[in-house]
Amino acid sequence: MDAQDKGSDAGHGPAEPGVPGPRAPLPGPASPADEADETDRTEGTDGTDEPAVPAGAQDQPGGVEQPPGVQVPSDAPRTGIAALSPPYRIGAALALAAVAVAVCVHLGMAFLHVAPPNTVSRKHSETIADWIYPEFEQNWKLFAPNPLQQNVSVQVRAEIRWPDGSSRTTGWYDLSAQDGRDIDGNPAPSHTQQNELRRAWDFYVSTHDDDNRPVGLRGALSESYLRRIMALRLDRADAAGPHGEVARVQVRSRTTQVPPPEWSGEKASDEAEYRELPWWPLPKGETRGGVG
Repeated sequence: MDAQDKGSDAGHGPAEPGVPGPRAPLPGPASPADEADETDRTEGTDGTDEPAVPAGAQDQPGGVEQPPGVQVPSDAPRTGIAALSPPYRIGAALALAAVAVAVCVHLGMAFLHVAPPNTVSRKHSETIADWIYPEFEQNWKLFAPNPLQQNVSVQVRAEIRWPDGSSRTTGWYDLSAQDGRDIDGNPAPSHTQQNELRRAWDFYVSTHDDDNRPVGLRGALSESYLRRIMALRLDRADAAGPHGEVARVQVRSRTTQVPPPEWSGEKASDEAEYRELPWWPLPKGETRGGVG
């Protein structure tokens, strides 16, 4: 029987001498998975083939090594805003931003309400009042008194008496301007230069009415204190000269408004206002700057 009569096994029998047999099929390209399986397998101590476990893989979940830079997700549940879905996170962020804006606006309105009158509070007075009243009305004048918005200078002039009985009146000495010149550029000005004249004038104004009449028991004290300062300042300036003496003094204040900023649009009078006190005769001991 020839090869064709041997059925399906005829092509797989031994080849006849001088006749080449069928070629074996060529192996196909190896897949990456197969190469990895071959590489990761090693011979165990018991002679069996076991997959090789890379160093450090025992510390990873499931014994699988993680690629560099990849963090293993924690099994701890998320809390707070992080546990919300993205749409709810956006809503929570918007709500927090709205609360922060409302708090800033309220603090700003409250500050302008209790602060001394200024350009911003005058311009938006109706808006501030609508926000504050009646729920948030406050008054902090005890802790934030109104600062001065005026320039006040104290000036003095004297009546000089000569030995022959004649007299003359000097011009006005601007004592506040003199203190300002002494303070300007001085890294450590004295307390006298900074506060003596200002405090003396404030003391007098607070203890006298608009007609210069003393109010209360401290009126006479404030008058004598201011008069004595005037006598000392005039003697320091040598107002009487070598042969004269100061017989009387007169004090006045010159008040001007602090100019508002250009961007405010406000208008302030640039005219000076004067308050003149009556003439005060000096006691004999104060005519040459001494203490009577």
